[in-house]
Amino acid sequence: MKFTAALFVFTFVLLGLSWSKDRQKTQKALKIAWKSFNNLLPTMLGIIGLMGFALTILPPEVIKTAFGDQSILGLILISLVGSVTLMPAFVAFPLAGSLLKAGAGVTAVACFITTLMMVGIITAPMEMKYFGRAFTVSRNILGFGFAIVIGLLMGVLV
Repeated sequence: MKFTAALFVFTFVLLGLSWSKDRQKTQKALKIAWKSFNNLLPTMLGIIGLMGFALTILPPEVIKTAFGDQSILGLILISLVGSVTLMPAFVAFPLAGSLLKAGAGVTAVACFITTLMMVGIITAPMEMKYFGRAFTVSRNILGFGFAIVIGLLMGVLV
């Protein structure tokens, strides 16, 4: 809580300095930020709502059985879900905490978060335009493989 408050104070101090230096640029930056926030908000609320709904409907026993540390199929399934989901980290990490509280294993949650950040099936067509098909496919396959390895290591270490 103290860190969050300090971060807000720091941000507002920097915003004040920017405002005092150049009001027009600061206003322009705030308008751009507001537009970005408005564009992002419906998607984020939808994702949070969907995940909250899923966690409410699925009993903890099902989550523990499907995504516990003993379930290889669950590990692959949650990694595939992470690969095709487009979600920012500030939503993913609280979701990961909820999954852990609901009984999911550390390995499965680590695989989910890692594939979420390293594999981009949804963004692959755009990535292919800029980097080419071979690079995009290789990056995603390697990212998926490394995500599984990282998840397994996290399961052993944590």
